[in-house]
Amino acid sequence: MEKVLVTGGAGFIGSHIVDELLALGYEVVVLDDLSGGFTDNVNSKATFVEGSVVDHELVDKIFADHKIDYVFHLAAYAAEILSPHIRRFNYMVNLVGSANLINASVNNKVKCFVFTSSIGVYGNQKPPFDEKTVPVPADPYGTSKYAVEIDLKNAKDLFGLNYIIFRPHNVYGERQNLGDKYRNVLGIFMNQIMQGKTLTIFGDGEQTRAFSYIGDMAKVMASSISVKEAYNEIFNIGADKAYSINELAKEIMKSMNKEVKMNYLETRHEVKHAFSSHDKIKKVFKGMQNTSLQEGIAKMSEWAKSAGIRESKPFENIEVREHLPEGW
Repeated sequence: MEKVLVTGGAGFIGSHIVDELLALGYEVVVLDDLSGGFTDNVNSKATFVEGSVVDHELVDKIFADHKIDYVFHLAAYAAEILSPHIRRFNYMVNLVGSANLINASVNNKVKCFVFTSSIGVYGNQKPPFDEKTVPVPADPYGTSKYAVEIDLKNAKDLFGLNYIIFRPHNVYGERQNLGDKYRNVLGIFMNQIMQGKTLTIFGDGEQTRAFSYIGDMAKVMASSISVKEAYNEIFNIGADKAYSINELAKEIMKSMNKEVKMNYLETRHEVKHAFSSHDKIKKVFKGMQNTSLQEGIAKMSEWAKSAGIRESKPFENIEVREHLPEGW
């Protein structure tokens, strides 16, 4: 049985991919430091190792102990808007941690390295972005993701390490961390609604994003290692239709049967409009689902009600406080 390492497998997207890989018949090893994930998310059929991708000795030991065939690398600190204020931490986890995994993959002749990048690599350009759009990241998070993409291409050229790069965007659904106040706007809104608080909106709320349901994405990503046409390619993945933050807030309140006020704060440094073209991935992966925002929110809100209110904790080690967004 082939073995797959999933980093960040106790987290939101990672845990769903673990489930899909197990269903496909792979043996799965999960590496997660639980900084944003939870052991409850980890499928009991997977082998769980608690630790960080930054720990290169641990990474090497996992490869030696388990004879890994494939890697799905999702471990990252994905608070894009916070990343300019935690540069050192961002690059250590997202870039150095990735380098540790690439080294181990080369040394152990891994068959394919699947990397979860981000729409953040495109920066503040005119959407929709396609895979031919030259990345111009607008923050350290996007920069770190793009740097790993480049490094994977270099590793392929020199060592023959196959890769698949996915650029997801604004993913939501069951198991999202409701207590993280820096990222995942749907989780933030649902957590605030359950507490009877006002919804925190930065700027005028007319920023647009294509919110993407996890159930549509995990199956495609997990199956990718068996699709040879996907090897050494980059794919945008996510929903096609963009909505404003204001529209999103209204849909969530409607789904949760509770109306609260919207609290508009000072505009923060972020890309105004960001959504992608998915023509390429639809050609390679046939029959992709595209759950409507209304249906996806309904599924997530039911889960959120059962999961309950989560406390939002501040990031303890802010490195630069200048221009920190209001309320952070």
